[in-house]
Amino acid sequence: MNKQFREGAVGALLDEYEKAILALQVVINDISNEELITAVDMDTPDPDCRSIQTILSHVIRSGYAYAVYILKLREFKMDFPKRSLHLSVEEYQKDLNAIFSFTEAAFKNISDIELEHFDNDKKIITSWGESYSIEQITEHAIVHVLRHRRQIEKFKLTLR
Repeated sequence: MNKQFREGAVGALLDEYEKAILALQVVINDISNEELITAVDMDTPDPDCRSIQTILSHVIRSGYAYAVYILKLREFKMDFPKRSLHLSVEEYQKDLNAIFSFTEAAFKNISDIELEHFDNDKKIITSWGESYSIEQITEHAIVHVLRHRRQIEKFKLTLR
């Protein structure tokens, strides 16, 4: 195994985020366009969790949002992304690659020492009211992908 690892704590976070995204890409690779758009859970009150399409659109939008939170903490002026629905897995595959590249760029000038802060003035306050350090929001982003990968795996079983 000749895996190249990124350096330091920032590198570890990016490596694990990339690994989570790649695992999601493997899971969605064989989904047909029809399966993508089929509503699987009409009982959920969450419109982001009714079909694989809505889940993936939510994952993409959230992935960008986590990186935008980090950039805003660094005083960049950016808007949060809008939701967009695609009709093919290939489009979501491209988006997943793009959110990782965007996140990697957001970390370009962040050092390991900047990952953790105990001062609330240096933390990210999310739209849902949580307060996170850069490390915590990135860990949340990783687990977010993992949770929705699992959800899609369950949807695939229902669809098939």
